[in-house]
Amino acid sequence: MTAKGRGWIRCPTCGLPSQIQDHHPCPRCLAPVLSRKPNSLQRTWALTLSAATLYVPANVYPIMTVIQMGHGQSKTILAGVLALVEANMWPLALIVFIASVIVPLGKIIILMYLLISIQMGVTTHLKERMILYRLMETFGHWSMVDIFLVTMLATLVKMGTLATIEPEIGVSFFGAVVVLTLFAARAFDPRLIWDSAHGHL
Repeated sequence: MTAKGRGWIRCPTCGLPSQIQDHHPCPRCLAPVLSRKPNSLQRTWALTLSAATLYVPANVYPIMTVIQMGHGQSKTILAGVLALVEANMWPLALIVFIASVIVPLGKIIILMYLLISIQMGVTTHLKERMILYRLMETFGHWSMVDIFLVTMLATLVKMGTLATIEPEIGVSFFGAVVVLTLFAARAFDPRLIWDSAHGHL
C-alpha cells in the first residue's frame, strides 16, 4: 500500500510527513499541503508535446552564424558538432552532442514513456521507472550547455570584420525546448507511477 493509501502526506515545503487532509496547512510550516500535484498528467503532457514540437526547428534552424572577413556561415547544432570534430576537438564535440541532442530528446522520450505507462496502468518495472525519472531530473540541466557556449562565443569572439559570432533563431527554439522540458519534469508527479500500479488514479 502507498503512503497515500495509508493517509500520509509529505509537505512539499519542509518535508514533514503527516496525516492531514488535502489543502490543509502543514502542522510545522503552515504551507498548504497536497497529496499529489494538481492536474499533473495534463500539464506534463502539454509541456512535453510543446517541447517535442519545438525540438524539430531547434535542430533544423541555425543556432549561430560565424562571420569571417565579411563572409557569414550559419551552423545548426549538428553542423557545430561536426565542425568541432573536424577541428579535432572530440571531447567538446561529444559534450555538445550529448547535452544538445541526446539529453533533450531523451527527456522528451522518457516523459512520454512515463506518462503513457501511467495512463495504461502498467504495474511492472516501478523502481526502474523511478530511476529513469531521477536520472532525467539529474541530467536535464545539461541541456543548457549549448546555449551557454553560444552566449560565451558571441561575447568573446568580437573582432570586428575579422571574426564575429552571432546567435540565430535556432537558439530561441532550443532554449524554449530546454525550458519546457524543465517545467514538464517539475510538473510530473512521480508518485503517480505507484498510484497507477495500485489502481488509485
